[in-house]
Amino acid sequence: MPRTISSRPGLALVAGIALCLAAWTGFAGPKEADDTWVATWGASPVAPLASNTTNTGFTNQTVRLIVHTSLGGNEVRVRLSNAFGTEPLALGAAHVALRSVNAGIASGTDRALTFSGSNSVTIPPGALVISDSVKLDVPALADLAVSLYLPGTTGQATWHAAALSTNYVSKPGDFTGAADLQVDHTVTSWFYLIDVEVKSSKDTLAIVTFGDSITDGTRSTPDTNHRWPNLLAERLAARHIKLSVVDEGIAGNRVLHDFVGPNALARFDRDVLAQPGVGYVTVLLGINDIGDIGRVLTQPGLAPQPVGADEIIAGHRQMITRAHEQGLKIVGCTLTPFEGAAYFTPEGETKRQAVNKFIRTGGAYDGVIDFDAVVRDPTHPVRFLAMYDSGDHLHPNDAGYKAMADAVDLSLFKKR
Repeated sequence: MPRTISSRPGLALVAGIALCLAAWTGFAGPKEADDTWVATWGASPVAPLASNTTNTGFTNQTVRLIVHTSLGGNEVRVRLSNAFGTEPLALGAAHVALRSVNAGIASGTDRALTFSGSNSVTIPPGALVISDSVKLDVPALADLAVSLYLPGTTGQATWHAAALSTNYVSKPGDFTGAADLQVDHTVTSWFYLIDVEVKSSKDTLAIVTFGDSITDGTRSTPDTNHRWPNLLAERLAARHIKLSVVDEGIAGNRVLHDFVGPNALARFDRDVLAQPGVGYVTVLLGINDIGDIGRVLTQPGLAPQPVGADEIIAGHRQMITRAHEQGLKIVGCTLTPFEGAAYFTPEGETKRQAVNKFIRTGGAYDGVIDFDAVVRDPTHPVRFLAMYDSGDHLHPNDAGYKAMADAVDLSLFKKR
């Protein structure tokens, strides 16, 4: 006969006490269990270079970082990274708030963040920390201000260089809770902050858009959130679809070799598999592997690292295998045209066509977003359509990014 709680007096007593405590405190165990953390915003960290004159680090300063949410929630926490630091990073204080305008925060929304109960934390080299959560009504498609006080001398900082967002560095002092930051200068990069997460129902998932500069939004209008992942998030929100979009693009990133940021295979676990709530991933990568000469042009003296289409395809297969091992749906995005770009060659175009054929017809991806078909000139398919070309013949303009986002079939992300 099955044993019940009533047949175990000790367990019955414990259960009775728990029920009384729940009634007394209002604690709702099952509801808490139904909640989950989901990333609503992200940015992949990159190592600084000695030549980065806009990343000299901070001394006794507050940085106020402006980020744009995709999904809303009523509880929030952040992840901070010292991934590329060579020394421990001392963080004196951290706050989160809704942004009002410029460096200002909305009245009544400022929340101090703690780390395992402490207002300060030291992050070891190569490590990250997750803040404790705070109650805050975070709307979808809203601007948050995350303020970090750095009391010591940091040296060059772990950052995401191409934020396309104005962020603020203070005069000396801790201004993390100040309604109006005492601004010394502005920057267009994010420092240390790699994730903002919200509490949501357990059926909520994140789409991680994994890519290079075209996912990072290069040549879109700054401070407008016109990257295609932002615009995809707007479409999802307009349809009340509970999916977040987390942009893990790095301008200059490659599948197989390091250039800007670790190569895609090296960062896949950190930037995709470790994302809170991830259920889907899109991959738009390979054009910088094809255009290897661009690396040599931007950093003279480097030896070329040419790769074949078959090697790029093998890299894609590796990402597909790793996503499937974790139960994720992974969607391939075709590489967009690049004739006229600084690193275009006819041989490179042949490689692009071969990679796109694999993405479209190889059957390895769970779905396909054909960005190439969206932005190419139908009369000259190896080039961008003029109305979508930012002018460098490699990156879309705002209209091109919108066309890309509008072309995404939302049924690719149906709940399974």
